[in-house]
Amino acid sequence: MKEWMGKIRTLSLFSFLVIILSACGKDNLTALVPKGYGAEESFNVILISILVMIFVFIVVMAIYVYVIFKFRQRKGQENHIPKQTEGNKTLEVVWTVIPILLLIIIAVPTIASTYDLADESEKEDSINVNVQGMQFWWNFEYANEEIQTSQELYIPVNERVYLNMLSSDVIHSFWLPSISGKMDVNPDNENTMYIEAYEEGVYWGKCTEFCGDSHSLMDFKVVVVSQEEYDQWVEGMKNTDPEYTAESSTAQEGQEMFANSCISCHAIDASSSNPVVGPNLADFGNRTMVAGIKNYSKEAIVDWIMNPGEIKPGNGMLSAPYLQDNSMEEEDAEKIADFLMELKATDEPVDSVEQFKKDETENNN
Repeated sequence: MKEWMGKIRTLSLFSFLVIILSACGKDNLTALVPKGYGAEESFNVILISILVMIFVFIVVMAIYVYVIFKFRQRKGQENHIPKQTEGNKTLEVVWTVIPILLLIIIAVPTIASTYDLADESEKEDSINVNVQGMQFWWNFEYANEEIQTSQELYIPVNERVYLNMLSSDVIHSFWLPSISGKMDVNPDNENTMYIEAYEEGVYWGKCTEFCGDSHSLMDFKVVVVSQEEYDQWVEGMKNTDPEYTAESSTAQEGQEMFANSCISCHAIDASSSNPVVGPNLADFGNRTMVAGIKNYSKEAIVDWIMNPGEIKPGNGMLSAPYLQDNSMEEEDAEKIADFLMELKATDEPVDSVEQFKKDETENNN
């Protein structure tokens, strides 16, 4: 009896923890709160699968309990052998046909969704973005708009956007759980998927294919805005100036240091003709995060400039000359941060970005 009580207590504790932990997480980083067409399709398949599994569990447990009580050993029946059912054709057919039917119930919507999400019939008339996965960040090139950005993908709400994906190094995997499913990003062949978001906001994306030391830190954001805000953002990105001159005196000093230390890898304008070496920093002043993972602030930018290896081990910035000869002082990094925070394609960030920054700050305090 004591042994059973111990098992019951353990099961109760486990169930309680499952309920508590299921409340943890972010609405913009979960497949269970779909905010886009692909995520909704996946969620519906998940629901069907769960319902089938619940049905199987209930039926099996009901038969199990029935058999335990119906055929339990009674006093005076120690040597009694119940009637055997082997060779019963009816039973054999029943427990063969039922699993087949259950698999069909799951397979039909799964296959339909798979083909639906692979549909490219609207590709030519939709926004096309060339996605490039790199260790450990993402580059987004808008094919028709001839602009590019890194780490943050802007898309209009309720519009289908096609993503054409290639890797520059190893295999990555692009996953946007709240809006769509995932897709492998390979070095040799281009994979295509489309995303369509239902609600404005900022959504987290992840790399889900182990790709090196900082695989778990290879995050990106998708910023879903109104069509008007999207058009304004595109226009602003097209007008980003590679010859931009910083306004404040400290930012001007930072710009000079940036030109000496960083410009060989990072562009400050969004032109798609820029070679992809390091992340494009156009509109950096309106970013939601620093390095894809740190809350946006001057302190976070300085920390990233001074300690990129501690924040993202194995990233490409570790080969920067200023890190090799320790020529960068924190005061210099602060001036560069002032310059970077002035790089804005639009004067005012969209409301969803401001709300995201506020929420992340509150969640981490």
